[in-house]
Amino acid sequence: MVDFKVVVGDVRSGKSHKVTVSGHHANSLMGKNIGEVVDGIFVGLPGYKLKITGGSDGNGTPMRKDLPGNKRRKILLSDSLGFREVYPGERRRKALRGSAISSEIVQINMSVAEYGPKPIEEILAPQKAEEKK
Repeated sequence: MVDFKVVVGDVRSGKSHKVTVSGHHANSLMGKNIGEVVDGIFVGLPGYKLKITGGSDGNGTPMRKDLPGNKRRKILLSDSLGFREVYPGERRRKALRGSAISSEIVQINMSVAEYGPKPIEEILAPQKAEEKK
């Protein structure tokens, strides 16, 4: 079974919420790409639409939108996503993941595209209370 830690960014309040997704909801996220809009029911937010904005694998290797597939690759980068140059013109070969969600992905980042009838804090509050017990 695959488990994901999903970080949902609320654009209105500026807060982010961490949700653990497992079971058939996690399996339904497999194969989705960065930029796709998914139903919030997979994350426990019914009525919401969430946009996948990124993620990382168990080693901390980030996903990159312009890399197709789900494999880990070493690509030559200048100042861009995944690498910040120390001096002007510096380039370096860095490992990055493709844009598709696979079983190696541990964390998925999402942002709210469409809001539902209830606030996110109200929906996720009972889950946080159960985790503390």
